[in-house]
Amino acid sequence: MRSIGIGILLAGLVAILAPAAAQAQAGHITGIGGVFVTSKDPKALAAWYRDVLGIAVEPWGGAMLRYDAPEHPPVAVWTVLRETSPQIAPSPRGFMLDFAVDDLDAIVARLEAKGVKILKRTSDETGKFAWILDPDGTKIELWQPLSR
Repeated sequence: MRSIGIGILLAGLVAILAPAAAQAQAGHITGIGGVFVTSKDPKALAAWYRDVLGIAVEPWGGAMLRYDAPEHPPVAVWTVLRETSPQIAPSPRGFMLDFAVDDLDAIVARLEAKGVKILKRTSDETGKFAWILDPDGTKIELWQPLSR
């Protein structure tokens, strides 16, 4: 009877420790390596991100957004939302982009001067937020994290 109890205890420990052991092994996700979107007019959309949001679009059509920029959060968030989530509305796309920013007020002022409609602004314990749509209808969240 005692050996059965020890066996159950060991099986429980293995179940608890197995996920941690799996993380210690090679072959796991280390972060987001890129975000790829489709567009009917990729050049025009890339130009909008360059001209309106100030993203340094490279000649190959994309941008290198650095994790080690001053005040950039130490992580990127990945989450799955219910298909009917209001968080993505009014976008017809099945995803939303979230860009960390250093000065939300300055970016919002620049966007408004360029005629971009600000859907909403708010703040919470993680920072300040504003939402816009790109020309293809993709919802973009602009997030200024609290200073570290």
